[in-house]
Amino acid sequence: MTPHDAAIRHDSAPDLAAASGVRFTVNGASVAVVAPPLKRLAQVLRDDLGLTGTKVGCDAGDCGACTVLLDGRQVCACLTPLGQAEGRSVETVEGLAAGDGALSRLQQAFLAHGAAQCGACTPGMLVSATDLLRRCSAPSRQDVLDAIGGTLCRCTGYQKIVDAVLAAADAPAASASPPAGAAVGARVRRVDGVPRVDGTASYGADAVPADALWLRVVRSPHAHARFTVGDLTPLRQAHPGLVRVLCAGDVPFNGFGIYPDIKDQPVLADGLVRYRGEAVLALVGTREAVLRLRDDALPITWTPLPPIVDIDAARADGAALVQAAKPGNLLIDGGVRRGDMAAAFRQAAAVAEVVVETPFVEHAYIEPEAGWARRVDDRLEITVTTQTPYMDRDEVASVMRLQPTQVRIIPTACGGGFGGKLDQSVQPLVALAAWLLDRPVACVYTRPESMAATTKRHPAHIRARFAATAQGLLAGCEVDAAFDTGAYASWGPTVANRVPVHAMGPYGVPAVRTWGAAIFTHNPPSGAFRGFGVPQAAIAHEAAMDSLADQLGIDRLEFRHRNALRVGDATATGQVLTHSTGLAACLDALRPGWSRAHEAAARFNAEAQAQGTHRRRGVGIGCMWYGIGNTSMSNPSTMRVGLGRDGTLTLYSGAVDIGQGSNTIMTQIAADALGVEMNRFRLVAGDTDRTADAGKTSASRQTFVSGKAAELAGADLRRQILRLTNAGAEATLALDGAVLTVRDGGTVRRIDLAGLPVIAGDDVLVGVGTFDPPTTPLDADGQGVPYASYAFAAQMAEVEVDIELGTTRVLRIVAAHDVGRAINPMQVEGQIEGGIAQGLGLALMEEYLPGRTENLHDYLIPTAGDMPVIETILVEDRDPLGPSGAKGVGEPGLVPTAPAILGAIDHAVGVRLARVPVLPHRLLAALRGKEGR
Repeated sequence: MTPHDAAIRHDSAPDLAAASGVRFTVNGASVAVVAPPLKRLAQVLRDDLGLTGTKVGCDAGDCGACTVLLDGRQVCACLTPLGQAEGRSVETVEGLAAGDGALSRLQQAFLAHGAAQCGACTPGMLVSATDLLRRCSAPSRQDVLDAIGGTLCRCTGYQKIVDAVLAAADAPAASASPPAGAAVGARVRRVDGVPRVDGTASYGADAVPADALWLRVVRSPHAHARFTVGDLTPLRQAHPGLVRVLCAGDVPFNGFGIYPDIKDQPVLADGLVRYRGEAVLALVGTREAVLRLRDDALPITWTPLPPIVDIDAARADGAALVQAAKPGNLLIDGGVRRGDMAAAFRQAAAVAEVVVETPFVEHAYIEPEAGWARRVDDRLEITVTTQTPYMDRDEVASVMRLQPTQVRIIPTACGGGFGGKLDQSVQPLVALAAWLLDRPVACVYTRPESMAATTKRHPAHIRARFAATAQGLLAGCEVDAAFDTGAYASWGPTVANRVPVHAMGPYGVPAVRTWGAAIFTHNPPSGAFRGFGVPQAAIAHEAAMDSLADQLGIDRLEFRHRNALRVGDATATGQVLTHSTGLAACLDALRPGWSRAHEAAARFNAEAQAQGTHRRRGVGIGCMWYGIGNTSMSNPSTMRVGLGRDGTLTLYSGAVDIGQGSNTIMTQIAADALGVEMNRFRLVAGDTDRTADAGKTSASRQTFVSGKAAELAGADLRRQILRLTNAGAEATLALDGAVLTVRDGGTVRRIDLAGLPVIAGDDVLVGVGTFDPPTTPLDADGQGVPYASYAFAAQMAEVEVDIELGTTRVLRIVAAHDVGRAINPMQVEGQIEGGIAQGLGLALMEEYLPGRTENLHDYLIPTAGDMPVIETILVEDRDPLGPSGAKGVGEPGLVPTAPAILGAIDHAVGVRLARVPVLPHRLLAALRGKEGR
């Protein structure tokens, strides 16, 4: 059974009742729907009634994104048959606002507290919380956790959602826009927040044209196999709604990939598949026809072949090659060499040896891949959920053998990405079908399909040795990291190159030898996932820090503080850090809580042992550093700010907001640089026909790189205005309709914008800013300047371990992050809290097993009830290159969390597991091994 079959088995069963009119009320209005009574209520709301605020994240009752109220109580609309709504009342997110459109107190609280990030889970959260607040006017925090427990969020870490619900119960949320010049540093609501809370934000599956054909991908049930496709003519004759079946021969250039010289992944496989879930055929036709046609009805003959399923098998002598690769299925390798390694270890007072193994991890964004395409004369327009519109444009143009100018990408609201929406998914398939058929064509992945077919976090095998002197100073480190890149290259080269730069951790180490390698297997492709391999490496170097500190009798936090990189230090690549190295400050911020937590854990454990109970508590610490942007590569961004004839300011931003808040950040920065209120701006985001290339939303780069470009664009427009009015640098600007007023001391000048010539569109003035962080290539020994800026952080975890059950509960995380400057502290906190949730999942529960955990029931991500109390401490060691001193924070929030939790487990029970996640059976086995039984 394929991933698609698993998803539609319920829908393809025969209806138990004939289609008939079902009458009920939706948001107070009476409706009558003629559809089969077993049709899912979620489909009825979205397809028949156009209420797309209700999201479908899994179609299996696992994620809760489709939650609605049925007679006032929350239900999953994807599990509720239409027939059950007969004569009843249904409320969706679109009905939560007042009749005049005024947002409810709860919706306002979500905006005020930053509780909506990507927004895909937001409708379900709002509806669930509405159910609670109607039943309980003064809920406790536990009441809120219970109420929203059935809805998953992958972005926020839940804390701001809980805070918003509690605030809505207390008082209406205040709303204020900062004055001119005061946007940077303010806790500003998202500029795109209202559509996320009122249900009008349009995601990849939400605005499909009514006349669109649908495309369903037929995928391999085998990890490695040859196949042939028989005569398709009888298939089309037997299924009149099936318009065309696309195969490899229909693709003009059947290869894509992240790197220009590695286009190794076919759009549709040509006789050979290399992983389970690989695309083989594409069925195009009516939605009903392509969804009801089962894969086993297709004339495909499979010849399974032995798969290579892990790194060891791939590197074994005589192993067959997955791709045309180097021996050992090596895609790429590289490293960093510096200093006298032999002397470092020869003179060491303590040596730590660490082995770490990490699994595949699934992105699990709540919105599966979705989009649609249409042909417009000799051009293609693709509306899609994505992190990288310009890369999409160029990749589709390459596949279709078109010029990039013939392809337009229109990003929708993106329901989470975390790196997983950097690779191609539906884009080349809908483009090909729309081009050939000259009809709009849509494709929406099912949850099992998304999990089977798309990229994952790279599994890693890491061996590390660290040496330290008797004075507690690091002397040397050796790290070898091998990563399973799966069947195709994807972002494997990026991971293999980034990890050696970071593998020694955020510490000064005189002698370094680090190596990273990406290895092909017959597993799903491993791609970008929030950290590009650095989270895996951090587990290794932080375990070594704990081991060395313990051997030398030095407090674990103090050991890190002694070795923290500081201004003037050289990194392993020989780069001398000249600014913004805030790790020591982050550790200092943790010191008071570190001491208190250790004292509390000691008291708890003493009482537990005295009473013979089975719980133990521990405290751990994890540190990180992260290079912002691409590694040793050009990383430019261009932004524009236009002033229209009617006085409208427009930020033209190619930086896609995937929930991290870049739309708001860019507006704050541009507004202050120009010197006007940010609520004067409107936003044009991502559209490749209307914006300049701002680079991909990844590598924590958008605030630092695109934010600087936005700052330069705003400053450029300001200079033009001041030059036009012959005003000084301290002049103030004000807009009143089409009149621009410039006050320079006692002089007032007014410009009638309607009288100026138009430059582009309706804009009479346009400011442009471009920024490319200064870096250099790395030489053969990995020496050079790979990044212009680094983020630093330290996190402390407090855990409770049940030594009888093997379970671990994280009680508290304190996260101190050097962010340079917090452009929007509320959003920065949200990014850190969301990263911590994913780090907790990496440490304790998330393990993707191809063919086994391809839904959100078997693959576990943290729920609201799994999350600890999180305290965030923002350290602002400003970076002179960044906008107002800001650096990125998207990935840093995740990196130190798992190491801190693993260190806390070690502190609690005295075992350090070599493999994550720390599932109960693994922890119990380690405890028994420690006890010799």
